[in-house]
Amino acid sequence: MTYNSSLDLYVKAVLGRKAYNVVVLDVAELTNFADVFIICSGHSNRQVTAIAEFVQTELRQHGIKPLGAEGEKEGHWVLLDYGHVIIHVFYESVRKFYDLEGLWTDAKRIKTISMLEQQDEPDSEPNVWEEEEDEDMEAEIL
Repeated sequence: MTYNSSLDLYVKAVLGRKAYNVVVLDVAELTNFADVFIICSGHSNRQVTAIAEFVQTELRQHGIKPLGAEGEKEGHWVLLDYGHVIIHVFYESVRKFYDLEGLWTDAKRIKTISMLEQQDEPDSEPNVWEEEEDEDMEAEIL
């Protein structure tokens, strides 16, 4: 596992709306369209959309604009393309279904300062609606 402080701005933005299960993958040697994937989850469709909107707002304040954004209306899987960094914000059941971490098992995992700081904080309370929403989401996917 490697550490990379240059990605901290992106990770802080993702964590700004309480994204969880944040994983940063170094895919530079595995593909030519990106260097890094940041994968995270939200507890609901609304939270997924809120995370994506917050990321765009925060990064725009630092002069970083996405090349593209997909999936914001649905809130199942939002993809934010920043060129060398691609951020995937998933509703958890959709994340499990597509299993990007499983598809990119050869990618090195990267840690950032923000991720280390988040580990020191107590876990947030689980969403009581998550199980019911997961069942609905699985039916939509299939």
